Amino acid sequence: MVCGGFVCTKNALCALNILYVLVSLLLIGVAAWGKWFGLISSIRVVAGVLGVGTFLFVVAFVGLCGALKHHQVLLFFYMIILFIVFVVQFSVSCACLALNKDQQNRLLEVGWNRSEDTQKDIEKTLDCCGFSYVNYNGSCAARCFHNTPAPSCDTCSSIIQQYAGEVLQFVGGIGLFFSFTEIFGVWLTHRYRNIRDPRSNPGAFL
Repeated sequence: MVCGGFVCTKNALCALNILYVLVSLLLIGVAAWGKWFGLISSIRVVAGVLGVGTFLFVVAFVGLCGALKHHQVLLFFYMIILFIVFVVQFSVSCACLALNKDQQNRLLEVGWNRSEDTQKDIEKTLDCCGFSYVNYNGSCAARCFHNTPAPSCDTCSSIIQQYAGEVLQFVGGIGLFFSFTEIFGVWLTHRYRNIRDPRSNPGAFL
């Protein structure tokens, strides 16, 4: 059987969806691990990661079932959903790679102001206080804030900006890589749907 035939296409599609299942389980595991050990206290962050992992798992499971059974309806919906995910992920990845320093700073500040739990996580992890200024009359989860006799802390924005560019480049690159696997999956699914199963009735088109 040459590659590109029914069996080869089926195996390639199954392997791709097994990869997506593993990635989804990794996301769910990381979110649960971070919450369990107290590394992430923000419910929104944990819920977001769990939601993405669960969604990816369901999509991959549908694709895997469709590939194993050569089920036309499952494969059709899988192909449509995967294409929508590709468009969204490709757009977000390109945006991450195209952001300049000012845009990165505004985006970080918006994210900072949306959750107090996230602020505490960042202050505790990076040992910093406040986003753009340190309020020594307020409260802070960082160790430096509780130093005696005189606390001295850096702002979180100055520390985050040292790594924000590299992180966005990394996230954008990973996103682009997986977006290309998704468009490959769309093409593979379309091809697989239009191949006759050699084990079925030769006169029937599944």
